[in-house]
Amino acid sequence: MSRLNKELGLLQGIALLSTSLLGTGIFVVPALAATAAGAASLWAWLLLIALVLPVAFTFAQLGRRFPHAGGAPHLIGRAFGPRLEGVSALLFLAVLPVGLPAALHIASGFWLALFDLDATGLLLIQLATLAAIFLLGQRPARASGVLQGVIALAIVGSVALIWWIGDLPRASQPLLPPMTGQWHLLPAALGVMFWCFVGIEAFTHLGEEFRRPERDFPLALLLGVLLAGLVYWACSVAVLTFATYGDIHSDATALPRLFEVLLGDKARVLVAVLGYLACFASMNVYIQGFARLIWSLADEGRLPAPLAVRNGHGVPGRALLLVVISCAVCALLTGALTLSVDDLIRYANGNFVLIYLLSMAAGAVLLHGIWRWLAALATLLCAAVLVMLGGDALYALGLLGLLLALDQLRVRHKALT
Repeated sequence: MSRLNKELGLLQGIALLSTSLLGTGIFVVPALAATAAGAASLWAWLLLIALVLPVAFTFAQLGRRFPHAGGAPHLIGRAFGPRLEGVSALLFLAVLPVGLPAALHIASGFWLALFDLDATGLLLIQLATLAAIFLLGQRPARASGVLQGVIALAIVGSVALIWWIGDLPRASQPLLPPMTGQWHLLPAALGVMFWCFVGIEAFTHLGEEFRRPERDFPLALLLGVLLAGLVYWACSVAVLTFATYGDIHSDATALPRLFEVLLGDKARVLVAVLGYLACFASMNVYIQGFARLIWSLADEGRLPAPLAVRNGHGVPGRALLLVVISCAVCALLTGALTLSVDDLIRYANGNFVLIYLLSMAAGAVLLHGIWRWLAALATLLCAAVLVMLGGDALYALGLLGLLLALDQLRVRHKALT
């Protein structure tokens, strides 16, 4: 029996996942990928979708069979025991210091198109964003589903508008260019692009809230991944055709400038509003997922009982408040340390890939038949992506080693006492 209210349907699930995947990446990553690999990035998107599909299928089957607010750490715990569940939960929560500040920084940056803001003004927007997510999270889950459905339609419609006004595709810009001598560029591009497909593991925390998780959860996950992949690829075609890219500043402003070239000055308002809402949608899914993980651990007695309290709408309000406050503290620290968005994204990617790797290994243990073989393939693919990250994966691997060492010390101390 579900411990949370079952309120999500198929369309709401697709909206929640697709906006989570598109959110902070759609206005930045296509240009970053173009800088890393040029026209070869179009092949990289297709390769990344092919790599992600086995992961998506495995998460879909795990979520269908084991819907739980604990999400990926719960699945890892079912396969490998409570100790690794606790470690993976902490590893997932460790995304907060790097991943959420990156998303907040990207989101607040869109307001620069409308207002002349200094660092303090941008920080105030980030804190106001967290407050809005907190207020939305006090409502039933279907409220987020409806809002993010509208945002998803707006994103897809805007990319379609670019293609229509820009008269794409063009004969001079092949949709899949020849790859002679360019394959070596793909790993660097994939290392950045993987950011666009993190969000699946956060989506698993909502499994308990689907009305028919055995049918709607896997369909929502797979259709959401395919929709996001198609939009990213279409956006990259437009960036390669019209935009200027190649350095940190031009990459960050490539898509907004593209809108301005095609639509004129009035595009500034569209880009600012759409970009901010896309980032808001992505952060909303993650923060709600973090809250449900903390609530689930508290409900099972692994965290203080007050965090297991639900509000009048049946959602984990206190756990959400803790997550929002933590995000605010991390945003303040990141601003003080002046870390770049690119660095934050790469560090966060290591955590995400490691969580995916452990989740796929759990799938190889928990699933049967062809799904077990698919999970094993997904495990190998995640391991390959982790290797591609190179030094950027050290944050996650070092953190995993530290958490395992601390857990071992805890077990030894408990045995001695």
